[in-house]
Amino acid sequence: MKSHAQVVVIGGGVVGCSVLYHLTKAGWKDVVLLERDELTSGSTWHAAGGMHTLNGDPNVAKLQRYTIDLYKEIEEISGQSCGVHMTGGFMLADSQGWLDYLKVAQGRSRVLGLHSEFVSVAEAKEKHPLLNEKCFVGALYDPLEGHIDPSGVTHAYAKSARIGGAEIERFTRVTDLQPRPDGGWDVITDKGNIQAEHVVNAGGLWAREVGRMVGLELPILAMEHQYLVTDEMPEVASRETELPHCIDFGGEIYMRQERGGLVMGTYEQGGVPWSEKQTPWNFGHELLQPDLDRISDNLAVAFDHFPALESAGIKQVINGPFTFAPDGNPLVGPVRGLKNFWVACGVMAGFSQGGGVGLALTSWMTDGDPGLDIFAMDVARYGDFATMAYTNAKVRENYGRRFKITFPNEELPAARPLRTTPVYERLKAENAVFGAGYGLESALWFAPEGAEPVEEPSYRRSNAFAPVKAECKAVREAVGLIETSGFAKYEVTGAGAEAWLGEILANRMPRQGRIVLSPMLNHFGKLIGDFTVAKAGPEHFFIFGSGIAEDYHLRWFEQYLPDSGVSLRSLRNEMVGFSIAGPRSRELLARLTDDDVSNAAFPFMSFRRMDLGMVPAWVGRISFTGDLGYEIWISPDYQIGLYDQILAAGGDLGLRQFGLRALDSLRLEKGFGTWAREFRPIYTPVEAGLDRFVDLRKNAFVGRDAVLQDRENGPKVRLVTLTVDAKGADVSGDETVWHDGEVIGWVTSGGYAHFAERSVALAYVPSELAGRNGGNGSFEIEIMGDRRAAQLQTGPLFDPQRARMLG
Repeated sequence: MKSHAQVVVIGGGVVGCSVLYHLTKAGWKDVVLLERDELTSGSTWHAAGGMHTLNGDPNVAKLQRYTIDLYKEIEEISGQSCGVHMTGGFMLADSQGWLDYLKVAQGRSRVLGLHSEFVSVAEAKEKHPLLNEKCFVGALYDPLEGHIDPSGVTHAYAKSARIGGAEIERFTRVTDLQPRPDGGWDVITDKGNIQAEHVVNAGGLWAREVGRMVGLELPILAMEHQYLVTDEMPEVASRETELPHCIDFGGEIYMRQERGGLVMGTYEQGGVPWSEKQTPWNFGHELLQPDLDRISDNLAVAFDHFPALESAGIKQVINGPFTFAPDGNPLVGPVRGLKNFWVACGVMAGFSQGGGVGLALTSWMTDGDPGLDIFAMDVARYGDFATMAYTNAKVRENYGRRFKITFPNEELPAARPLRTTPVYERLKAENAVFGAGYGLESALWFAPEGAEPVEEPSYRRSNAFAPVKAECKAVREAVGLIETSGFAKYEVTGAGAEAWLGEILANRMPRQGRIVLSPMLNHFGKLIGDFTVAKAGPEHFFIFGSGIAEDYHLRWFEQYLPDSGVSLRSLRNEMVGFSIAGPRSRELLARLTDDDVSNAAFPFMSFRRMDLGMVPAWVGRISFTGDLGYEIWISPDYQIGLYDQILAAGGDLGLRQFGLRALDSLRLEKGFGTWAREFRPIYTPVEAGLDRFVDLRKNAFVGRDAVLQDRENGPKVRLVTLTVDAKGADVSGDETVWHDGEVIGWVTSGGYAHFAERSVALAYVPSELAGRNGGNGSFEIEIMGDRRAAQLQTGPLFDPQRARMLG
């Protein structure tokens, strides 16, 4: 075994071997994979081997398409068969709800160039005669579904990597990882040590244990998962062509052909975690004790939906552990605070996603960026709130919902409430309906007095529609109050603070007592953040950004933090906030303070320390509603006192509390984008309409050269606002945009703009169609299978002259 390597990959399952192959493909030859047992040991060897492109996140679906297309490549390089059976597949709906879901999924897939089609149940039965057509109302056929040989795929990756120059050491267990002064790692094994520049944790079932070697508790948990293999069935064995892969959402089952029989698996309710605290190192090619009683309800549905199964004999029951993250997506990327330590784990769907994970991680390691929008997979989407107990609760919930619809307006209940602010109980008493982001409870909307504070999950307009409309009306006509504690808050101080911020942010820093908006870019000039920056003193700044991206942004900040002269810290637990907005918000603020808050004394984008009654606060003249408004930041011990003061002072001004749903509606009618929807690391500032917040006159900043190049070349797409003839079902994001009968773009977010009384979609379309006349053609947006007419807007629906915001 060699003593030095550029990269050591830990784990010889399909994901580790994929990472190894992609590293060699990218030109990194000095790479070694260490596997404590044989390749495929862990979850890989007992996987059912199904593959598909369907995913609720189109960015993940894109990686799944890449994975499936990759199998031909690694077969040709290695000479090893992957055992690909491209049978096509049906996704079956047994209810109108599931049919709506499939219509949404098909619409989203068009943007990726994926070609699925709806067929009648009778047509589905022709290709899959075992299904009971009386149980289903619709079927979506996808030609890019099938199954592979798990061992063949893993060895094809491994052989291709070896041909590319990699080394693989089997039966070599990593026992410890120790950081080196040069930023690398000493990889301690039972067969000697390796000095490595980079380490990749692709440990699968043992990823937690590998993480603990470096003080990291990864939010993953293994669940027992069962599938059965039937004896030979005459209905199957006599066929000349292989049965299509099949997902029956109502039955919570998946099914494929295995020789003359079937493989059938299920994600049952009440799933059972395996080895909750620690994975034994001596666990190998073993299976867990079958428990068919646990899936008896699913089997009963399967026998009804596929009657031939009831008389089929069971050849084998496979019960094995698979790892999940709390939301079911993988954990990929660099770990904040651990130089050159990378993770690629929690990849439950390894044969649909493993290739894409290997590609993204390799691009990240070699180019400094994954090259794709993989925030849904980024390990940084979880912070220290994702404890072992939190992970356990959310993984159990996610497992049982694997074949359940999660609606765009649905908030799942497990592990809640976890993080709350002092005012939480007050908001609860006001009948708030809560959502959770980054573990923190925030009010989404307020149910009417006497009504249960619960939202009906739906793709259509829910029972929240009327209350949110009333909240929006109050903000636009009087004044509204919303808690804003969910934003990320950072404090930057020191003699070098301003220079440092100028290097990592694209805009010029504000004068003291002022605010600027600034994008943050990567080296390719793509958006990785958008922030409000306030200068509180000569060497004192506050930064406000997206709460769900706190760890993501801290990782980037800390990467560039100098050894001295700058201090950076998150104020997540030290600062909470409110915002007041609307035409009477200045009057309300004036009642709370002796400071002069007139437009002349406290104009738009001002920032000042004020006493609000007895409460010391930082106040900014800015509002995401696009109206006259103020953001107020205080320490948590003052929050309840200030909340009561605001309510008392605003009682005769028409003050009404509003939630995040109303805020979303209000920002849509201003055309304001938001992080992780409009602003993503696949768009440039010009494309996103943020180029006015990029100051090329100042000294070099990260991404400056790429911005210059982008401006010279011109953007390929642009962000636009479209109003939609929605008819009761608004867009939620990722819908397809059509123009003159062709698919040309995609929706990033949208909903109903209650004050403007229009259904709105923010979308990226080709630049030539983003002008005033929209290319002299007609736009449409596909909503649940129907193409709805859409109109390009040339300005905001509310206050296009910004008189309210500036006045």
